[in-house]
Amino acid sequence: MKYAYYPGCSLHSTGKDYDISAKAVCQALGIELQEIPGWICCGASSAHATSELLSLALPVKDLVLAGDMGLDTAVCCAACYSRLKVANHVMSSGENQRSEDVDRLVGSRYRGEVEVKHLLEIIIDEYGLDTLREKVSTDLGQLRVASYYGCLLTRPPEVTQFDDPENPTSMDELVTALGAKAVAWPYKTECCGASLALTARTDVALKLVHDILDMAVGADAECIMVACPLCQANLDMRQAQINRRYGTEFNLPILYFTQLIGLAMAMSPGELGLSKLMSSPTELLRAKALV
Repeated sequence: MKYAYYPGCSLHSTGKDYDISAKAVCQALGIELQEIPGWICCGASSAHATSELLSLALPVKDLVLAGDMGLDTAVCCAACYSRLKVANHVMSSGENQRSEDVDRLVGSRYRGEVEVKHLLEIIIDEYGLDTLREKVSTDLGQLRVASYYGCLLTRPPEVTQFDDPENPTSMDELVTALGAKAVAWPYKTECCGASLALTARTDVALKLVHDILDMAVGADAECIMVACPLCQANLDMRQAQINRRYGTEFNLPILYFTQLIGLAMAMSPGELGLSKLMSSPTELLRAKALV
């Protein structure tokens, strides 16, 4: 299994631990990720808020580069995934002035020839949960995990075509396959307000994150599992701010799904970049005899 790997800006910066754990897990599973040479920013979130042409041209340029590799594209960031999928959806709709303008800007004709897949989708649907179960070597001790999909991984459904947009279950099925406990909770697709970090509405973002954390804790979750570096950063680094504002005591580890897979495969914290998390999972993992 080989894919053209699009890391996006976050996985080379604030989401470096996602990149580290994704590569480690894929290597262990025999999934080859070949980073797209010369890739550029997909434009999330600023481009599609300012220029439709730019919001299409940026991801199309990356897809053209992936097309030159002759491989489907693997993406880890839900925001990047959304922008690349939207670009495919628009550009494959046929000849029109918009697609021709993008072609001129990019310097190539593109009509959605490259398939875009989230790494979660690849592991669940193409690698397969039954095959993954055979790789599990560590009992996760019924770790109680709240799967958080966020608002971009499954929406809009006509574009992403990935799981149910209101009640997705793929991440929960992954949690169960790894030997952990997937908790039922109603906020799995609520927006965390990550894009509001670019605006002056931090108060709104804090309220959104507070409600998500509060609902996860109320469902007796011991950690939250995510598939997006923007969601992870927002849910992780804002806990101290929220505790000061709301008088709460949140200290909930926010793990990438790749990190949970790695733990189930007996990988070390260093291999999975766990030390980079703001809300340390060490105490929880020690209690479960996972480190």
